[in-house]
Amino acid sequence: MNTNTQSSLPISAGAQKVVIGYLAVCGAVLALLMVFGLLLRLGQGGMVPLPADLSYQVLTAHGIGMVGISGLGGAAIMWYFLARQVALNSSILLLNLGLFLLGVVLILGAVFIGDFAGAWTFLYPLPAQSGGAWEAHAAAIYMVGVLLVGVGFLLLHLDTGWAILSRYGSLTKALGWPQMFGTSIDDAPPPVIVASTMVLIINTLGLISGAAILVMTIVNIYMPSFAIDALLAKNMIFFFGHVFINATIYMAVIAVYEILPTYTGRPWKTSKPFLIAWNASLIMVLAVYPHHLLMDFVMPTWALILGQIMSYTSGLPVLVVTGLGVLINVSRSGIRWDMTSGLLFLATLGWAVGVVPAIVDGTIVVNAVLHNTLWVPGHFHTYLLIGQTTMVFGFMYFVAARPDSSGDTTLDRLAFWVFAAASFGFTMTFLYAGKASIPRRFAEHLPQWTGQDQVGAFFAALVIVAVLVFVIRFFVRLGRPKTA
Repeated sequence: MNTNTQSSLPISAGAQKVVIGYLAVCGAVLALLMVFGLLLRLGQGGMVPLPADLSYQVLTAHGIGMVGISGLGGAAIMWYFLARQVALNSSILLLNLGLFLLGVVLILGAVFIGDFAGAWTFLYPLPAQSGGAWEAHAAAIYMVGVLLVGVGFLLLHLDTGWAILSRYGSLTKALGWPQMFGTSIDDAPPPVIVASTMVLIINTLGLISGAAILVMTIVNIYMPSFAIDALLAKNMIFFFGHVFINATIYMAVIAVYEILPTYTGRPWKTSKPFLIAWNASLIMVLAVYPHHLLMDFVMPTWALILGQIMSYTSGLPVLVVTGLGVLINVSRSGIRWDMTSGLLFLATLGWAVGVVPAIVDGTIVVNAVLHNTLWVPGHFHTYLLIGQTTMVFGFMYFVAARPDSSGDTTLDRLAFWVFAAASFGFTMTFLYAGKASIPRRFAEHLPQWTGQDQVGAFFAALVIVAVLVFVIRFFVRLGRPKTA
C-alpha cells in the first residue's frame, strides 16, 4: 500500500514567499470581510443606522469577497503541497495573485464607488436593469473584476493539470483508477494528487461556465438586444458558484491530509475507499447544483429530483473518509496538540456539522419553506467559517511555526477557544432565525426579528477578535528568526 504522503520536490524560496503572500492577503481580507458581515448584522439588529442601498452594497462585497478569498486560501494550501509532488510554475501562482488583487480593486470600485449591489449572483437581467440603482458601467466593471479573478484561477488549474499530466500521463491515473478498479493499491497516487486532480476537473468546468455567463452579461449590458435566456443564465451562474465554493473546501482539506499525520506519526494512506470517495464526489459535485434551483418551478422535474437526491449523497463520500480518517489518525496517537493541529481538527468538525443543515435544505418540501430564510446563510457559514476558513488558519499557523514548537502562547489558545465557541454561536443564530422563517437578504428587520440579529452580532464581534489574533500572530511569528 502506498503510504508515502511526504514531500519529494523542494519548493524554492521565491515560491514560498508567494504562498506567504497569499496567506497575508487571506488574513487581511478575511478580517475586513468579517467586519462587513458584522456591519450587516448590526444594521439588521437596529444597532447601527445602515441605509438599505449601502446594506446591499456591503452584502454584495461580503458575499463575492468571501467566495474569492476562500478560493485563494484553498489554492495556497493545494499549491504548497502539490508543488512537492509535481513541477509547478511559481510564475503562474504569482500571476493568479496579481489578477486576484486587480479583480478585487475593480469589484470594490464597482460596489462602493459605482453603487453596484446585485449580489455575488448577478442574476440576469438585474445588472443591466437596476432601476437606476447603479449605472451600466458599474455593473460591467464588477463583471470584469469577477472575470479577472476567475481567469487567474483557471490559469492556476491549467498549470496544475499540465504538471499532473506530465508526471502521471493521464487524469485517470492521477485519480487512482488503475488501483481503484484493480486488485492492488500499490503505487496509488498520494492524497494531494487525487484531491488536486479532482479539483482541477470540477473547477475548470465551473470557471468556464462562469466566464461564459460573465462575458454574455457584459455584452447584454451594452447591447440590450443580445438577450439571454434567464433560466440558462441562472443555471450557469449557480453551477459556477456551487462548484467553485465546494472546490475551496476540497483544496483546503489537503492540509488535513498532509499536516495532521506529521503530528500523529501515522501517514495518511491512499486506500480504495479513499479513491472511491474522491471519484464519486467528482461526479456528484457537478450534478448536485440544481438543489440551488428547487424554488425555480420551471426547471425540469428530473433536474430538481436529481438535485434533491444528490444533496443527500454528494458531500458524504469525501467527508466520511476524511472525518473517519481524522478520528482514526488521531485516536490514541499521542498527538501533540497546538494551534495547527487544533484548528485542523476543529475544521473537520465544522465541515461535518455544516453538511447537516445543507442536506436538510436540499429536501424539496423543506426547501420550499427554508430556502429564502436565514437558514441558508446558517448552513454555509457553518462549513465555510468553521470548516474551510479554519483550515486556512491552521495552515497559516503551520507555515509560520517555529521549529522548536515554542510559538504558541496563552493568547493563541484563548483565541482558539473564543473562535470555536463564538463561531458555533454565530452560525446557530442564523439557523434559529431560519427555523423562525426570518427572511434572508433583507436590509431591514422587523422589531420581533432583531433579537437574534443582536445576539449574532455579539458572536460575530468575538469571532473577529479571535481572527485578528490569528492574523496578527501570523505576521509576528513570520517576523521572528527561527531557531532549530
